[in-house]
Amino acid sequence: MKLPALLQFRVLKTALKSLVTPAYTTPFPREPFEAIPQFRGRPRYHADECIGCGACAEVCPAKCIDVKDETTPGLPVRRLVQHLDSCICCGQCERYCPTGKGIQLSHEFDFVGFTPADFEESVTKELLLCEGCGCVLAPADQIRWLAKRLGPLAFTNPTVMLTSLKDLAVVSEGIKPEAPADRGQHLTIQCPRCRRKTSLAV
Repeated sequence: MKLPALLQFRVLKTALKSLVTPAYTTPFPREPFEAIPQFRGRPRYHADECIGCGACAEVCPAKCIDVKDETTPGLPVRRLVQHLDSCICCGQCERYCPTGKGIQLSHEFDFVGFTPADFEESVTKELLLCEGCGCVLAPADQIRWLAKRLGPLAFTNPTVMLTSLKDLAVVSEGIKPEAPADRGQHLTIQCPRCRRKTSLAV
């Protein structure tokens, strides 16, 4: 005859052993929890390292990163907004970040909030517009990062060269969207379509 579970020796042994041994679980939240180095926690943007390219949004499987270009009059900007309530902490954004430091996974695991804004993290970058047609080219930090990677080869592309020289305050701002294409506009910040028109102008 099978004894009840409470009278079985194996069950009694396990119960008595658990009374005198410490708990296997951590005492969180009474004490802070230290995650292992390989732990994939909350992604964090680093504004100084992020170039605003949007690669993180392209590879995010949960589609929790929005790229919003605002070209209203004034300073055009790009906002990268991450919705942490949809994030699965897979690490693809960190893996495919061109700089390797623009967005990184932290060891934070307790996503706590009461409003949707509590689960949003964003970074804002200045946008470059074509001086010919006014379309969006890329974030200024992305072009500067590219110029540093290219070194002397950056001077082979007028857009990359002029963007990098703006930090030296030797390039004047002057967007003329309605100006006809001519060779005098060759040294301006242009999109590929306007660059072609300028290069083929006689």
